[in-house]
Amino acid sequence: QVQLVESGGGLVQPGGSLTLSCTASGFTLDGYVIGWFRQAPGKERDGVSYISGSNGITYYTDSVKGRFTISRDNAKSAVHLQMNNLKPEDTAVYYCAAMRLVLVRSGPMYLNPKLYRSWGQGTQVTVSL
Repeated sequence: QVQLVESGGGLVQPGGSLTLSCTASGFTLDGYVIGWFRQAPGKERDGVSYISGSNGITYYTDSVKGRFTISRDNAKSAVHLQMNNLKPEDTAVYYCAAMRLVLVRSGPMYLNPKLYRSWGQGTQVTVSL
C-alpha cells in the first residue's frame, strides 16, 4: 500500500527557512516522480516542484526558483523540500504526491496535480510576522 507522510511544516517569519520532508512507504522511489504541491485557502492546488526518484531530474515552478531546493534520499525513501527566503505568499498547506513514471526530461506538465494518484495528508506552512 502506497503511503506518503509529510512533516516539517510550521510558522516562520518572512525571510526564514523551513525544510519539509515526505516519507514514502509501500514502494521505492525508483520508478516514481515525487511532487510537492501547495494549496492556499480558497485557491486551487498548485505544483511547486518535483524530483525523479530514478535519476534525480528536478523542476520548480517559477515563483520558487532560487529559493526552494528539492532533494531525495532513496535509501530512506524520503524527499525533502528546503525552503529559503520564505514569503507570506508561500503560506499554504503543502502536500507531497507520487506518480509512477520514469522521467526522461523535465517540464512544467509534471506539475499538474491530476497526474498524481497517491497523496499525503499535508502539512501547514505559515509565513507571517
